[in-house]
Amino acid sequence: MADMTLKAPPNHMPAIGREEMFMNDFKGMVGSADALLTDVAHSTTESLASACTAVEDAMGNARSRFVQARGKVTGQVRQTADVTDHFVREHPWQVLAGAAVVGFVAGVLINRR
Repeated sequence: MADMTLKAPPNHMPAIGREEMFMNDFKGMVGSADALLTDVAHSTTESLASACTAVEDAMGNARSRFVQARGKVTGQVRQTADVTDHFVREHPWQVLAGAAVVGFVAGVLINRR
């Protein structure tokens, strides 16, 4: 029988790690915005411009990270879809049997109630 395991892409990162990275980026942006508001309340025009530049830089960095992450996720989804499509085309009867078993189990569980 053929090996049915799917291998993760080499640059696979656990969902929890990605979530923490995004939350850290978001917290950084919020912190920069908070600093901007504080500077607006207590500063001159020069420091206000400096704070605005810092916030714009932070938002630009976060935006580029989000775009990069979206590209990676899109690539991983496409790769997974290709692997799945290949497996289904190579083993249609096994996939059909698996779907039948899942349907049968779901039917039994639904009718138990």
